[in-house]
Amino acid sequence: MQADAFTMQADAFTMQADAFTMQANAFTMQADAFTMQADAFTLSGIAKFNSLRINQMLY
Repeated sequence: MQADAFTMQADAFTMQADAFTMQANAFTMQADAFTMQADAFTLSGIAKFNSLRINQMLY
């Protein structure tokens, strides 16, 4: 009986550790998403700048 209780407690700790790992992974993915969003914004700005430069060269 006591061994079963210890096993259940160990399982609960394992599940809690897994939950913390998943939460950390979610934060990492969120940070990656913000980085990609910033990169996309930067590339958009570069594209607009290049487009203006091309228009100036053409006209």
